[in-house]
Amino acid sequence: MARQTQPVSFPGASGATLAARLDAPAERPLAYALFAHCFTCSKDTKAATYISAALAGRGIAVLRFDFTGLGGSEGDFANTNFSSNIGDLVAAADFLRKNHRAPAILIGHSLGGTAVLAAAPKIPEAVAVATIGSPYDPDHILRLLKDSLGAIKAEGEALVDIAGRAFRIRKQFLDDIQGRKLGGIVARLGKALLVMHSPRDTIVDIENATMIFTAARHPKSFVSLDPADHLLSRREDAFYAGQLLAAWAERYVDVKPDEIPATPAGRVLVRETREGKFTNQIIVGRHVIRADEPVAAGGLDSGLSPYDLLCAALGACTAITLRLYADMKGIPLERVTVELKHDKIHATDCAECETKEGKIDRIERLIGLEGTLDPAQRQKLLEIANKCPVHRTLHSEVAIPTRLSG
Repeated sequence: MARQTQPVSFPGASGATLAARLDAPAERPLAYALFAHCFTCSKDTKAATYISAALAGRGIAVLRFDFTGLGGSEGDFANTNFSSNIGDLVAAADFLRKNHRAPAILIGHSLGGTAVLAAAPKIPEAVAVATIGSPYDPDHILRLLKDSLGAIKAEGEALVDIAGRAFRIRKQFLDDIQGRKLGGIVARLGKALLVMHSPRDTIVDIENATMIFTAARHPKSFVSLDPADHLLSRREDAFYAGQLLAAWAERYVDVKPDEIPATPAGRVLVRETREGKFTNQIIVGRHVIRADEPVAAGGLDSGLSPYDLLCAALGACTAITLRLYADMKGIPLERVTVELKHDKIHATDCAECETKEGKIDRIERLIGLEGTLDPAQRQKLLEIANKCPVHRTLHSEVAIPTRLSG
């Protein structure tokens, strides 16, 4: 879907005006999500930007905003704390509720994820919560302040260097987070939970993800973001997280039948999302997948390329055909794997091909058969692989009548 971004603002918990962006699909959103950024970050981090774009591309609008005193928001950061962050999240949900629709999905990065967990009970319309590299308890942030804790406690405040920027931290911030435990809140969450974390995170150890996941009740999911760093600073890591989160969120969004394209049985609908030059959404019944081109070809690499899809169809058909035949004949075939590679080669390089001029398409197929199979069974299964319907289609004459709709 095409995406549009508009700046918006609303009053935060303290009354200060908070700067925000609403990323929304061009069509009517299927649902709304709320994104909370990491400690001392802003709404414009790569994680916030790419995750919001991924969700908007799948029809879910996202409000990402700067907490009080950060980014483009008004207010003094020194007067904020974990409690005020929770208040700002509730205020953001109120803004969506009054002007659009209450958020069904809550997403938080780092300490923003911890704040989202704490705020979730105050946003009853939310049905799904996702954390990204988040600490289990807010006092984890004290590790970032360890060199300044003495000065803060002795003098009441101190300038602290965080990622090369100076922030004034006051003792009330420490008092607010110390002793806060979220285990009980997570256990009583009552919403679907997705925990995303990289095992290479050096800021928030992945053990925090384990504790969040263990404390929560089902439905809950965990996704490793290896090899990403804490901030998802590489574009491909942030985009990967966004695509996974978007696919997960779709399972919990209450989509009305008239809000998604109708696809009659036997029909495939392909339409541009307009996220990137070549990004397309493929809808078959209730199934939705994405097609794209690699970055080197001008795409976003957000989905399978057309030739990837062609190879996937042949591979899936091969595996299904072999499974049907083995089960019917009682052959002890335990697992089938099919590896495929598409190339354009010179016809003169293909000894078995009738065409001898120009280039031809070549799909190399490597079939792995697991199980206690004798040579005769293996040879028979190889013969059957060449009889799969998609294989036959690729070798037969195909008519593709084409006309414009409307």
